Amino acid sequence: MSANKPVVVLVLLTCVCLLGTTNAWAKNGADIGTPDPCAGSGSLLALLDRPTVGDSACAVKAGMAVVEAGWARYSLYGQSGHAYGFPQLELRFGLPDENELVLLPPNINHQTTPAGSLTGASASVVGLKHEFGYTSQWIFAGETLITLPSGSPDFGSAATGYAINGVIGYSPTPTIGYSLMLGVTHLTASANFQHGAYYWSINPDLVMTWLAAARLQFYGEIYGQTHTAPGQGQGYNADGGLQYLVNQNFEVDAEIGKRLTGNLAGWSNYYGIGFGLQF
Repeated sequence: MSANKPVVVLVLLTCVCLLGTTNAWAKNGADIGTPDPCAGSGSLLALLDRPTVGDSACAVKAGMAVVEAGWARYSLYGQSGHAYGFPQLELRFGLPDENELVLLPPNINHQTTPAGSLTGASASVVGLKHEFGYTSQWIFAGETLITLPSGSPDFGSAATGYAINGVIGYSPTPTIGYSLMLGVTHLTASANFQHGAYYWSINPDLVMTWLAAARLQFYGEIYGQTHTAPGQGQGYNADGGLQYLVNQNFEVDAEIGKRLTGNLAGWSNYYGIGFGLQF
C-alpha cells in the first residue's frame, strides 16, 4: 500500500488543480470573439471520445450529458480465436467551470478459442476532465482517471489503478484537426494474470481528423504504451474510421483497427460500430 501513496497524492493534487483553474485561456478566447470549438451545431464530432482511444480535449458543457456506446469484433493475437466487446459504455456529465465527470461501467468481453469460451467484465473507471481553454487553433485539457478494483478475474482490475492524461488539439484549417494525448498510467493486471501485479506505462496517442462534409468526418489514429502488462514491453496499434452526424445531438460511427507492434489489448485486428448521444 505504501508504494501507491505517491500515485494517490499525485492524482488528488491533479484533481484539485483542475477544479481550481480560473479558465483564463477560455475567457481570453471568448473575449476576442473566438468561436468555441466545443459548441455549435456540428460540435458533437469534436466533443465525442469514441471511436478513438484518445479522448477529446472538449469537456461536456455544464448541465449537459453525453452517452457513448459501441460493439466490436476482435481477432485474437497469437492464437486462433476471436472476441466480442460491448457495450463500450461511457457516460459523461458536464460540470461548472469547464469540468466534466466521466463514468465507464464494465464492458462485457466474450472470447472464443479452440480451448473453449470465456466471458467476463472489465473494470469500472471514474474520472474528471478539465478544459483549460482555447484559441483560434488550439485547445488544451487534462484529465485524471481512477480504475476501480472491479470486473471479472480474467478481464478486470485486481486493485485500484490511476491515469493522468494531457490532451492538446490543433486545427490548422477548419476541416483538418490533430489531437495529441500523452498519459501516464499505474495499473494492475487482472486477478488471474500474474496475480494482479502493478505496472507503469507512458501512453502516447495521435489522432488526425478530416471533416469531409458538414456531417461526415474521417479519422486515423496511432497509439501505444511503453508497457502493455506486468513484465511486458511496448506495443502500438492503429485504427481509423468515420463518424456521421445524424443530427446535432446524435452521431453514428464505424471503425477498423490493426496491431502494429507488441501485444497491446490482445488482438491483431478488429472492426466495430457505435454511436454518441448528447442531451
